[in-house]
Amino acid sequence: MRWRYRETVLALCTVAFFATMVARLVISPVVPAITAEFEVSNTVVGLALTGLWMAYALSQFPSGILADRYGERLVILVAVWGTAVTSLLLALSPNYPAFLLVAICLGGVAGLHYSVGTTLLTRTYRDIGTAIGLHNGGAPAAGLLAPIAAAWVGVQYGWRPAVALGALVAIPAAVLFAWKVEPTEPRRPDQPMRERVEIGAVRELLSRPEIAFTVCLSVLCAFVWQGTASFLPTFVIEHRGGSATLAGVVFSAYFVVQGVVQVGVGALSDRIGRDTTAAGCMLAGILGFSLFVLGTGLPSMALAVLLVGTGLSWSAAVLPRFMDHLSEAERSAGFGLVRTVYMVIGSLGSVGVGLVADTFGWAVSFGMLVAFLSVVLCALVGNRLLGLGY
Repeated sequence: MRWRYRETVLALCTVAFFATMVARLVISPVVPAITAEFEVSNTVVGLALTGLWMAYALSQFPSGILADRYGERLVILVAVWGTAVTSLLLALSPNYPAFLLVAICLGGVAGLHYSVGTTLLTRTYRDIGTAIGLHNGGAPAAGLLAPIAAAWVGVQYGWRPAVALGALVAIPAAVLFAWKVEPTEPRRPDQPMRERVEIGAVRELLSRPEIAFTVCLSVLCAFVWQGTASFLPTFVIEHRGGSATLAGVVFSAYFVVQGVVQVGVGALSDRIGRDTTAAGCMLAGILGFSLFVLGTGLPSMALAVLLVGTGLSWSAAVLPRFMDHLSEAERSAGFGLVRTVYMVIGSLGSVGVGLVADTFGWAVSFGMLVAFLSVVLCALVGNRLLGLGY
């Protein structure tokens, strides 16, 4: 098969997403060293990480507006070069206030990529579910490699070189993207940006039944994803009695499964439909989390990882739903808006899962995730059976 330009765009968008994700994930493994040097608590460093992820979510909407005004290529280059610069600045932070400020900036610039990259792929591909699934694979790949690399570098050389790994990955990604991806024509180069953020226009888009329904599904799914990404290793240690090494292996395996399966989920959604595929993901997630809570032994844990990794590959089926209901002119800003909405609310998954675990235990906490996925499954099935058309 001859390599075409669209494969280049897909590959480099995925590399760019991988780079922005690596820069965010290399921080967590070296938090103890950061707290020791700055003489602050885990809660205080957690505030910086919360600010990072919140800024990432909030930048989704403006990224789409900027893409409409200046073109997707330029915004993605700003995202990746900005990730490189802020990663270096984070590694050089002289004190905690500077670390906090730069961490927020890192989240903001890294967040410029995903919505715009996805929109660029919809301009390039007809089978957008497959393309989005491949693009999403950048995150699980980063989740597999970044924590391991950061932990090793942190032990050998300290937390600052570990954090600087984000720049080491982002710089060549930015160079390749600038070299191989052609300039893109902006969709609305002359429209004032303030017109795109009018409350009436935002309310109108979010109130469309198909969009509102998909936002609600995405909020619940994102909550589950965020809680799992934050606490799966702790769950394995405290509820299943596993070692720290086993917890690390399980966590890495979860990202590997997600990275591989997302491609198939996206392709399947193009073939048999978004909702049918998403419902299958929900069912897999429900079974997987139930097995995590109720199962015993390594075989059950291995099967649970496979099922949960498959279930939380939902985005390759659910996110194309937004594109299906947005006009070509609305896709950049519109997709960015809905990403901001569902990610900001879904980011509460970390706090929610941790709070419920502290109050009622891990079985109840992960049982809550089963309940959330069950709500999504019932909504999808009900929408189909009742012919609601959402």
